[in-house]
Amino acid sequence: MTVVETDQPPSQDEFREGMAHLAAAVNIMTTDGPSGRCGITVSAVCSVTDDPPTVLVCLNRESAMHDVFKANSRVCVNVLGGGQQELAMHFAGATKVPMAERFTWDIWDLDQKVPVLRDALVTVIGVVKDCKRLGSHSVLFVEIERVRTRRGGQSLVYFNRSFHRLGSGSPAAR
Repeated sequence: MTVVETDQPPSQDEFREGMAHLAAAVNIMTTDGPSGRCGITVSAVCSVTDDPPTVLVCLNRESAMHDVFKANSRVCVNVLGGGQQELAMHFAGATKVPMAERFTWDIWDLDQKVPVLRDALVTVIGVVKDCKRLGSHSVLFVEIERVRTRRGGQSLVYFNRSFHRLGSGSPAAR
């Protein structure tokens, strides 16, 4: 293992390299409303507080969907299971499948005011209560109204610039 340390603030490339080694759950955030229906793959999702239940989601301001999420304000964060890498790629825009077509697939519950992925490991539905601009991103604070958790299965995580399946095996030794 090579360790590189300096006393200087990191360059953008150094910061990105460091963050590539921060494992993150893979999610598809969806919305529907007057500004349209869309979804995007996001890994920057974090719980904030349980009173009231709130998560934050970081969304690039240059994303074509940024303003749609802000304007609709109702969202669903669908936490992907281990076998949903292809879906993550579709919603990351890597496959060029048109947005409208992605929501015609028989994997969605469209009766919830926002698209809910039926086989998601976890779904959290809520309303954007605040939005803070920081650098290239907006931090959306979403107050959660509903949570659905599916027991068992694996989680899809992103680590070192690739997807990995995380099982429900034994926790790391202490």
